[in-house]
Amino acid sequence: MKVGIQGIEGSFSEEAAKSYCKKFGIENFELKYLVSSMNVLDNLSNNLIDTGIVAMENAQGGVVIESVEALAKNQCEIIDMFYVEISQNLLAIDGVSVGDIEEIHSHEQALKQCKDYLAEKFWSKKLVEQDDTAKAAQDLAEGRLPKQVAVIASKFSAKKYGLNILEHDIHDLKKNLTLFLAVKRFES
Repeated sequence: MKVGIQGIEGSFSEEAAKSYCKKFGIENFELKYLVSSMNVLDNLSNNLIDTGIVAMENAQGGVVIESVEALAKNQCEIIDMFYVEISQNLLAIDGVSVGDIEEIHSHEQALKQCKDYLAEKFWSKKLVEQDDTAKAAQDLAEGRLPKQVAVIASKFSAKKYGLNILEHDIHDLKKNLTLFLAVKRFES
């Protein structure tokens, strides 16, 4: 079974897809890292994947607009709705401390989920939206972002891309849940 996700390795969508497959006892699956909701649903419509996993809504960040837009353009059937607890963390490369940070990069949803934290600690710093939390982590680790940039992403991203966690669980809500949808092609 080919499962398409919005995100890359280390993303919350990867975690959600693995959780979905475990829940339904699906052992023989291949993850397709498609970065955006639109790519996931386009791939589903074009028979390139069997199931898509997309984030729909976060308790703090609200509705995931990119997923709503993708659903509006692609017919599909919702086969499951489930929550994943999200832990946002401040990541940086070796040798960079909180005081060195000039910019913070992440997905729009992650920035929203940490808005009070960011307003308190980084009110004067530039916030930059990226397509995926894990992609921001990968870009930082591979030198595509300046070293004074920090990213907001998962603990999995920190481990996967060799970044340091400067601060753990920086999201504003104690129980930071995101609703994910599992979708399949609409059979007419």
